[in-house]
Amino acid sequence: MRAALMRRVEARAARRRAAIAAALAEAGIDVAIDGEVVRVTARGLRARWWRDLALRGAGRTGS
Repeated sequence: MRAALMRRVEARAARRRAAIAAALAEAGIDVAIDGEVVRVTARGLRARWWRDLALRGAGRTGS
């Protein structure tokens, strides 16, 4: 039971990371998923993150 729950939690986290990475890539930002971390590089990234509501909401879909 516990192992099944852990698999579901890990799968949900992986889907969330993938959604964040997809939104960033669509915005033209270089993205790499490194384990549990989504690494991004781009000029002006912080400003772009705060201006773009869809980009900020990518990891908050609840799916």
